[in-house]
Amino acid sequence: MSSQDPLVVFTPSGKRGRFAAGTPILTAARQLGVDLDSVCGGRGICSKCQITPGVGEFSKHGVTVAPDALSAWNAVEERYDQKRGLKPGRRLGCQATVQSDVVIDVPPESQVHKQVVRKAASARAILMDPATRLFFVEVEEPDMHEPTGDFERLERALEKQWDIKGLRADLSLIGKLQKVLRKGDWRVTVALHHDHRAARSTVIDIWPGLHEAGLYGLAIDLGSTTVAAHLTDLETGEVKASSGIMNPQIRFGEDLMSRVSYAMMNPGGEVEMTAAVREALNTLAEEIAKEAEIDASLIVETVFVCNPVMHHLLLGIDPVELGQAPFALATSEALRIDAKELDLTAINPRAKTYVLPCIAGHVGADAAAVALSEEPGKSEDLALMVDVGTNAEILLGDKSRVLACSSPTGPAFEGAQISSGQRAAPGAIEAIRIDPETKEPRFRVIGCDLWSDEEGFAEATAATGITGICGSGIIEAVAEMRLAGLVDPSGLIGGAEKTGTPRSVPEGRTHAYLIHDASAEGGPRITVTQGDIRAIQLAKSALYAGARLLMDTRGVDKVDRVVLAGAFGAHISPLHAMVLGMIPDVPLDKVTSAGNAAGTGARIALCNIAARKEIERVVRQITKVETAIEPKFQEHFVNANAIPHATDPFPELLKHVTLPDVSFNTGGDDGESGGRRRRRRRG
Repeated sequence: MSSQDPLVVFTPSGKRGRFAAGTPILTAARQLGVDLDSVCGGRGICSKCQITPGVGEFSKHGVTVAPDALSAWNAVEERYDQKRGLKPGRRLGCQATVQSDVVIDVPPESQVHKQVVRKAASARAILMDPATRLFFVEVEEPDMHEPTGDFERLERALEKQWDIKGLRADLSLIGKLQKVLRKGDWRVTVALHHDHRAARSTVIDIWPGLHEAGLYGLAIDLGSTTVAAHLTDLETGEVKASSGIMNPQIRFGEDLMSRVSYAMMNPGGEVEMTAAVREALNTLAEEIAKEAEIDASLIVETVFVCNPVMHHLLLGIDPVELGQAPFALATSEALRIDAKELDLTAINPRAKTYVLPCIAGHVGADAAAVALSEEPGKSEDLALMVDVGTNAEILLGDKSRVLACSSPTGPAFEGAQISSGQRAAPGAIEAIRIDPETKEPRFRVIGCDLWSDEEGFAEATAATGITGICGSGIIEAVAEMRLAGLVDPSGLIGGAEKTGTPRSVPEGRTHAYLIHDASAEGGPRITVTQGDIRAIQLAKSALYAGARLLMDTRGVDKVDRVVLAGAFGAHISPLHAMVLGMIPDVPLDKVTSAGNAAGTGARIALCNIAARKEIERVVRQITKVETAIEPKFQEHFVNANAIPHATDPFPELLKHVTLPDVSFNTGGDDGESGGRRRRRRRG
């Protein structure tokens, strides 16, 4: 470059350089490392390199741009404009050449690493740089005088046109290569997967001509109870469809340790569980592709996040070692494998799979995904992050240090082990309020925005009915019963005489609270039983004890904020969670939801190869605290059985509610004074 050559300035990057007159803008961009996309390699076919040249004086850059700073509109641009249309003022970067000093704006849609905000899943801006991408190439035709194979000439074309050196491909790809090359008249689009730890890229698939049907990946959160998947466009980052299914392994045990026990007690049990979940994954892939109206063979990559037991059962590894100290993982490293090794046959046969690293034997890739999504290690204040599920993953950290543990909460939060419990589905009670004076309930069910005491509720729920109570509903129900004086701090439900309501009904030697009774019409009778209260107490005590254990390790008595993660966590009321004593006491406005943070972390890893490197580094810096062998865990667990807690004060909570001072043990008071206390109606 000569100092007399025209100056080219790119915005928004601000990168600049001098280039000889006649240099294509795309070439200048590549030499300067500017984020300008192109799939067709500068042939004017794909239109991804659209740019907008500026005209006039740019004092910030010290440049005055003349109207003829770029070459005149050419035939390629004219043809493209007639067929597909170019926005006014736009040029194709591969066709427009530098003539004099110029300022070039690269619009967002022309940038390779696009900032994309998801709409269908949890909204998140993710820098697009996927491991699997499309490349359009022209391959030299064979020549008898220069005998080389078609694959070698494809390899040579990719190096020459895209500076991609070294390829690998399996036999099934090589077997289809010749027909595709000839069908495309030696112009083809290849999907290349670049493993950030490998020297060579892998050819995943190949299409004749310019492939415009898209390229997709699946981000999968493989949970103990549910499996959630997001079908993601690997070019734009758009979530095309999201879907979920129940984990079929539930039939082998609702919680993780029961599945480990099944493997211990039944020879070949782990093989059964692995086969069940892989079959479900294939079904899920087929359904989500059908929903998005795409060919499932265009799904070329999957990313998994899961807890350690699910991690092993997905991979076909016996989880028995995870059921006993020292809780050894077969491997804690991130895995990069062929999807066919996991029997994922519903997607592209050469698809690749990435499994995020595990943190420790009881803290898995799902916790790593939460760390990738929420970045506790970059937090200025001390943040507690809880991924609420059958096995709660808990992170506590700030810039100085991040700690992690898991707590065996069990499936009660999912609506399992609850007498009227069910999964979150239309007809399930998801929210409830109990009047503290009349003790009468009103509730809302999934699929209807009306409350049960509002006009039109019966008609609106006629189709679904009122079928049961889901996880968020049971949490609110127990918390509301405590606030209304129906349950004492120990978790005991009072009888009708002590609570002052006939809704406190006898059930054996204990009592239950009647929410809804449709038994006369052949419908369900929905109650909260003493057994339900105990199940919730056990689950919330494990969760709180895990958080307190991390706080002890950090030497703190309080945290600055709490983040509730998980699809279930997104529907928990912060107030009710704190009334229950699920989470430590913080100002209510400091309790936020991150949605399905583990699923978001999976999408980040799917869409950005640098994020994979980052999480592989970060997990090795997280300090693991093992709840199973910490003596103080049991002490915290016992104290946390009370609602909200036996010893820890909750001053922030008490700014919002009054907790009735009732006791329903033999010899306790009648509960009237606390139970009759009037409070402002909520919700």
